[in-house]
Amino acid sequence: MSESPRVDYQTDPSKYRHLKLAFDGPVATLSIDIDEDAGIRPGYKLKLNSYDLGVDIELHDALQRIRFEHPEVRSVVVTSAKDRIFCSGANIFMLGLSSHAWKVNFCKFTNETRNGIEDSSRHSGLKFVAALNGACAGGGYELALACDDIVLVDDRSSSVSLPEVPLLGVLPGTGGLTRVTDKRKVRHDRADIFCTTTEGVRGQRAKEWRLVDEVAKPQDFARVVKEHALALAAKSDRPADAKGVALVPLERTIDADGHHYRYVDVKVDRARRTATFVVKGPSGAQPTGIDGIVAAGAGWWPLQMARELDDAILSMRTNELDLGVWLMKTEGDLAAVQAVDATLLEHRKHWFVREVIGMLRRTLARLDVSARTMFALIEPGSCFAGTLAEIAFAADRSYMLVLPDEPAKAPRIALTGMNFGTYPMVNGQSRLARRFYEEEAPLAAAREQVGKPLGGEEAERLGLVTAAPDDIDWADEIRIAIEERSAMSPDALTGLEANLRFAGKETMETRIFGRLTAWQNWIFIRPNAVGDKGALKVYGKGEKAAFDWNRV
Repeated sequence: MSESPRVDYQTDPSKYRHLKLAFDGPVATLSIDIDEDAGIRPGYKLKLNSYDLGVDIELHDALQRIRFEHPEVRSVVVTSAKDRIFCSGANIFMLGLSSHAWKVNFCKFTNETRNGIEDSSRHSGLKFVAALNGACAGGGYELALACDDIVLVDDRSSSVSLPEVPLLGVLPGTGGLTRVTDKRKVRHDRADIFCTTTEGVRGQRAKEWRLVDEVAKPQDFARVVKEHALALAAKSDRPADAKGVALVPLERTIDADGHHYRYVDVKVDRARRTATFVVKGPSGAQPTGIDGIVAAGAGWWPLQMARELDDAILSMRTNELDLGVWLMKTEGDLAAVQAVDATLLEHRKHWFVREVIGMLRRTLARLDVSARTMFALIEPGSCFAGTLAEIAFAADRSYMLVLPDEPAKAPRIALTGMNFGTYPMVNGQSRLARRFYEEEAPLAAAREQVGKPLGGEEAERLGLVTAAPDDIDWADEIRIAIEERSAMSPDALTGLEANLRFAGKETMETRIFGRLTAWQNWIFIRPNAVGDKGALKVYGKGEKAAFDWNRV
């Protein structure tokens, strides 16, 4: 399958081909109604409500619309607009036609989107009910697993299933194995049966095995789903009478030199295989009161910057595969970033500010799981403070320039209260806690410096940066680091970085992105899956897969 044209992650409900949104007071209904002729790539049809990347781009956008534009919504019902089929999962013919990179990036984005559902449930009071009104298989069931409650119609035919192993020779690609055990607490022997059969489990047995929360006869299904949605809504603290904030389209320019937004600029250097991200701090006076913040809406700096950075990360990950080193920079006034952080902290319980923090949290988490080397370069004019300092803490290394002869011109970094748990990684740790393995002494030393601009030598002493070269060594040290990194195996670096970034604590999410993704990545290149007679390749052709029977 061709990897062009460029994938665009921007959309809006007027452009949806696959999803429908409806609102009824505190409950929104997101209906899956996939247009089989509207795949994001040619060569396959999205039959049986199967999905591809284009569907998940719409899903991501729909979730954003609900979060920001409909604060009155407290629970979301995810269901199907088609009869007797909820969702059959990722389109198999799409996967069979896709490159390895496409499959991996597709699975990563779908994982992030489903993690985002759980993130909103955990942090924003937005709850989800999966209303399975028909057969639910593979990635369709993985979508249901991300929801808080699952209701399955008991019509003697509808079932839930994860048939990837017996049917396709691969693993469920969107966290299904892990959520079945870690989240649903399905007994491992039952999970073994469930994940190695194609027909799935239906009715009361599905409930007994904890695969769903409730089953309902067709005549009772709508009522039961509504009861679950309203019960979850009653537990939410989202406001009933607030006015939403419209997510206006991002203004950007994409050209041969990179991606250009108001607050984010990405410059590509194809010869060095690098991309330089420059995130700009706030410009002009920023609102400090709720009225001004809501009036600024999508143009409020932290939200606009987060949306731009999110779009840039997604686009670069999908469309620029060979740019393996990302150089992360900032530009602006350190004090201005600190001031915005103070505003975020002061109003963090307000629904809109909370959602903005959530957007920042999820965007920063994309950096953590991106298969790219990240070096933060802290130079004069930088504004790595608080929220933006998280970018440096997410990086694999951070270099901070020291100017012994001109200390007043040297860059500074600063910590704020936002660096101590507001933006947890997918393992639940703050990046500083990850950095210091939750050892109290270095964390306490860092807390003592909150609000203070720190030079390179002090930042290095505190362990906040990797190295602080002076201006004599800076250019050579950075050049050598980039050249060395660009010459290494990208496969080995992907494994190395993922392991080092998520050292220590393990969660359901890190198992999905680390352990499971690593195995899936390997399985996706094995002939048992993608060889000429691999299970994924012969699916739907009436042929039997030919396996290499060696267990390795």
